[in-house]
Amino acid sequence: MIRRGKPPREGQWSIPGGKQKLGETWRATAAREVREETGVEIEVIGMIDVVDAIVREGDTLEPGQRTVPAADDSRPVVYHYTLIDCAAVWTCGEVRAGSDAAHAEFWPLDRLGELPLWSETVRIITEAAALRDGAK
Repeated sequence: MIRRGKPPREGQWSIPGGKQKLGETWRATAAREVREETGVEIEVIGMIDVVDAIVREGDTLEPGQRTVPAADDSRPVVYHYTLIDCAAVWTCGEVRAGSDAAHAEFWPLDRLGELPLWSETVRIITEAAALRDGAK
C-alpha cells in the first residue's frame, strides 16, 4: 500500500499506479509503477478489472466516495482516469516510498479495514488476493 504524495487523492492510502507510457504494455506499466513507488519488483499474474474513476466539481475525494460514472450527474469533470487493476506477486526488493508516494508498506489483508480506503480499492485487493491464492 502507498500513501499518495500528489493529487489526485493526495495523502490517501491506495494501490500503486500511474500513467502508462507510449508503447508500454499495461503489465509493464504496473511493474514500473510499483517499482517507482515502492522499490519492490513484482510479477503480474492477471487482470482484475478496469475501473473508471470520474471526479466531478465539488467532490471531496474522501475515501469511499463514489467516483464511478453516474448518468444523472451533470457537474463538470475535474479528473477522469481509467484504472487497469491487476493481481501481482512480490518477487524481490525492500519496501520504501519513492517517486510520488509519501509512504509505502506491506499491509496485511486482515487489517485493511483499519485504513480509510475507497471501496473499489478494497474490492480489487480482495479479488487480487483470491486470484493469487488460487494460482498457488
